Amino acid sequence: MKAVSKTILKAGEVAIVGAGPGDPELLTLKALRFIEQADITIYDRLVSEEILDLLPKSSERFYVGKEQAKHCVPQNKINEILVEHAQNGKRVLRLKGGDPLIFGRGGEEANFLLENGVSCHVSPGITAASGCTTYAGIPLTHRGVAQSCTFVTGHTQNNGELNLPWQALSMTNQTVVFYMGVASLPIISKKLLEHGRAPKTPLALIHKGTLPDQEVFKGDLGNALELVEQHKIKPPTLIVIGEVVNELSDNKLTIPGYFKANVK
Repeated sequence: MKAVSKTILKAGEVAIVGAGPGDPELLTLKALRFIEQADITIYDRLVSEEILDLLPKSSERFYVGKEQAKHCVPQNKINEILVEHAQNGKRVLRLKGGDPLIFGRGGEEANFLLENGVSCHVSPGITAASGCTTYAGIPLTHRGVAQSCTFVTGHTQNNGELNLPWQALSMTNQTVVFYMGVASLPIISKKLLEHGRAPKTPLALIHKGTLPDQEVFKGDLGNALELVEQHKIKPPTLIVIGEVVNELSDNKLTIPGYFKANVK
């Protein structure tokens, strides 16, 4: 018996879809099928132009991107927009960078939709920590080097504090990945050093990961701030801290995600 496809977006429904870290080839098949059905697309800042080009020509676009301390559209308004268009009988695509349930507030949006009588699909995407590090030649875990990996938001609170379990993040046999952390890197590096991380702990800054203009800057925890200043690094940038940063040789990475072997 043939399985019934679950990738059907009906009128009056919303699909909350992870667009991955940027490279359109990292989209899931499910994500692509939802994209092809959208009457209207409400999308974030980190959805790449190449992915937006996959939308139907007839699909209306509504940009609701956020930057640090600068929200184009507040979250409560985004929630209302989703409900409004669904209740007007549209097939609504909520397109979010990375994975919608990893620092993407997709859970909040799904709850709001359900509370207002709107059915929704949630489709996972490759999160930045996985996609960007792979394309940069950095394994998140590696036998004998890192037995765990922790994803952390680098967004500070309104009071400028970054309240995190710093002691746990300072364990040497793990990889720590900070999303949205460039602006708060002074706090991050200070706290990790205070809680026992060595200044020579390898660190990588991945700017525009998986995109054609991806840049990877490597240093260590002790010179992280100088690295940002020297290269004028801006968001979107992922911060990777741990011994795995130097596990694969840079000279094997010819293009993002492609390792060329030396064949005689």
